[in-house]
Amino acid sequence: MPRHIGIAAVSPEGAALFYRSLSRRLAAIPAEELAPRDHPRISIHNEPLGAYIDALQVGDWMRIGGLLRRSAEKLAGCGAEFCLTPDNAVQHAIQLAEVGSPIPWLTITDLVAESVVAARLRTVGLIGTRLVMAGSTYQTVLGLKGIHVLTPDDRDAEAINAIIFNELIYGRQVPESQRKVMDIIATLGARGCEGVILGCSEAPLLITAEQSPLPVFDAVAVLAEGAARTATRA
Repeated sequence: MPRHIGIAAVSPEGAALFYRSLSRRLAAIPAEELAPRDHPRISIHNEPLGAYIDALQVGDWMRIGGLLRRSAEKLAGCGAEFCLTPDNAVQHAIQLAEVGSPIPWLTITDLVAESVVAARLRTVGLIGTRLVMAGSTYQTVLGLKGIHVLTPDDRDAEAINAIIFNELIYGRQVPESQRKVMDIIATLGARGCEGVILGCSEAPLLITAEQSPLPVFDAVAVLAEGAARTATRA
């Protein structure tokens, strides 16, 4: 029997996109390996997005870890056997959430790093919120694997951050913003990037692998693959 998956939602829009990606990934598994009637249970719990934003603005990682742990507790109460969050900005707090968590966590950054290593790339670009681009969310785990991470310059990083917080988290898709992000990714390619990490759970609203001028590592899709694999692993 597949393992019950728990999703700790932060951004409602990002969690919804992840749920759809996970459902599609499960549906793509051949019926002889996983019959449709045997698909795993999936539960979602969220604390208010505003609580996360307030904590992120002051760097209160203990509070963020507590919010995630509360979701893990609720999800475990629903029967979830492991949990995850598709939100890139709070990944640092997973280590804190794991302390006292009744169920194990699956980490998006480790899965993305494995994908980049498997692709044999040496330099990748990263787009996401300002916190993700300026912090060490991906930089540390990839750096330890000998992979160089480049981010947009300050002006472009600010533009991406504004697009995420003013448009994407509300499900808005603005063509002008899409063109802007395409141009930024192309600039990363000109700087030597061989691929780009979409380190934002809402990024699929704006750009897909087919549209991108560089090979894409969509964190949402990578996590969905990892969750499906973990849930169905014997």
